[in-house]
Amino acid sequence: MNWLKEIQWDDQGLVPAIAQESGSGKILMMAWMNREALQLTAESGHAVYWSRSRRKLWHKGEESGHQQVVKAIRLDCDGDVVLLEVEQKGGIACHTGRHNCFYRELQGETFVEILPVIKDPNEIYK
Repeated sequence: MNWLKEIQWDDQGLVPAIAQESGSGKILMMAWMNREALQLTAESGHAVYWSRSRRKLWHKGEESGHQQVVKAIRLDCDGDVVLLEVEQKGGIACHTGRHNCFYRELQGETFVEILPVIKDPNEIYK
């Protein structure tokens, strides 16, 4: 696992990970990864993240079914951000039921929701 040594982990042993949709290039979400999450992602071909709030590994789609199949893992020039090129299963990456987590846009002095809810989160997370 020498490649893991190339990553500039923060003082908590984490690195930000951006999930980008394969094909469209849209940014779906940002999450955190620790060494184990990144290693499991590389081995399994499915995105695994570290939940800072729950303090545990989070297999994307484990509850919702909206898995991310990893097509490529990239590292930025400084070695401190990981980019995952993914196929987003079910078309929903955000826990709010939207296609991606970046659904609010600053318009003037207000953030406005610009993406619709595809599926009610209450139906996703029963």
